[in-house]
Amino acid sequence: MVVTLFGSVLAGCSPSSDNRSSAASQESSNGEERTLKIMTGVIGGKTPEENIQFEKEIERLTGIKVTMNKPASDYDQKLLAAIASGEKFDLLQISKEKMSTFIDQGILMPLTDQVNGSKVLSDTEVIPAKEWEQVKTKDGQVYGVFTKYQGGTMPIVRKDWLTKLNLSEPETLDDYYKVLKAFTEQDPDGNGKKDTYGLSTAGMYELQGFFSAAGLKQRYVETADGKLDVPYSTDAAIPVYEWLNKLFTEGILDPNFATNDTGKMRDLFLTDRVGMITYWDAWVGMLNNTRYEQDPTTKFEAKGLPGAADSNGNHMLRRGDPDVWVVPINAEHPKTAFEFIEWWHSEEGITLGSLGIKDIDYTVDNSGKYALTQIGKEHASDHGVPFWYNSNVEAPFGKLPGVQEAQDLVDQYASLELTPPHWSDAEKIINKYSFKAIMGEMPAADAVKQMREELKAGGFID
Repeated sequence: MVVTLFGSVLAGCSPSSDNRSSAASQESSNGEERTLKIMTGVIGGKTPEENIQFEKEIERLTGIKVTMNKPASDYDQKLLAAIASGEKFDLLQISKEKMSTFIDQGILMPLTDQVNGSKVLSDTEVIPAKEWEQVKTKDGQVYGVFTKYQGGTMPIVRKDWLTKLNLSEPETLDDYYKVLKAFTEQDPDGNGKKDTYGLSTAGMYELQGFFSAAGLKQRYVETADGKLDVPYSTDAAIPVYEWLNKLFTEGILDPNFATNDTGKMRDLFLTDRVGMITYWDAWVGMLNNTRYEQDPTTKFEAKGLPGAADSNGNHMLRRGDPDVWVVPINAEHPKTAFEFIEWWHSEEGITLGSLGIKDIDYTVDNSGKYALTQIGKEHASDHGVPFWYNSNVEAPFGKLPGVQEAQDLVDQYASLELTPPHWSDAEKIINKYSFKAIMGEMPAADAVKQMREELKAGGFID
């Protein structure tokens, strides 16, 4: 119903940084009023109060008067509800999956000509040419422009535990089993108690690094004859499910893995309860920095791994679905919206999206040296853009420990899966039978067979 309402409702050159709010009410050279209404999920201030400051900072830097709607939770639902109720927006920050849905509904403005004609966005030092393949439709159209560099996911290991137990970094699935078993049984935290687990996850979240052993992607793939398939529902996945069941049965896998959220998983890792988790490359640095801030003498070291090699020695990690800026077809200021998108990839835009607001999150002295305020440290240089594409813009404080190595693994081994509309519905079926296989409620072969039958019955695979 919401999507139907959504459709019915919708039927119907960067400025100088010294511009001030007086310019916002004036028409720019593109003939539009310099104002934007934006809805975002993660971009903006960390609190409602800071979000207002974020709007003012955009206006100070661009001369564009911005109103940002940034819900605290349930972003997708609130986005649909807002537009279905009649609200109009000039810019939306959405996932690629949501973009695909909106394209099918015919409610997004194509940006292909604007992107191709943009000196900023066509610059391969701002966005590498190959990256555009992530967001192009089959007919080569572009409807969304990246908000940030998304990165990828991987197993993250306690490198200091490997060192302490004299273990090598695992390569094969058998190696991973031996390492995870040692983390469970050999007291890596040194407290004399058997209170550690080898592995914890947040449900099925990002197990690509283990299914890599069978050469299987996490989400959809397109077969040679153009059909959609889910590799986790094929017979090739059975040995990996049996391996995970072995971890669960032997107490190596955190027994609460199926109900964990990502916060609980991270907390186990940070409090010496588990030796490996599966998460984003960016979090390698955040985990290391968190422990260092707590104790500068800590031996804690998180490190990203390339996942388990297949029989040919190949690794397969998952590239995250990009977040994108999109312009609704009924946007009142589409030219100004695209101007903002270009500015977002400039040094000023990147600084705002990462460090945050000048004199609140960070300061700059007369020599040009940056310093984070206490608020800025708490906000961890992430106001929606922890990493970016533009190679001309250097991070003022460098990258956190371990991040570059993890990103190198993503660049080397990760690729993007297809995420058509209705993926979330297919995922429920995949998770249901994956849990049954891992927890031994069904033999892996039976669980995979049942999973595949339900995916076919629901029209999720061909």
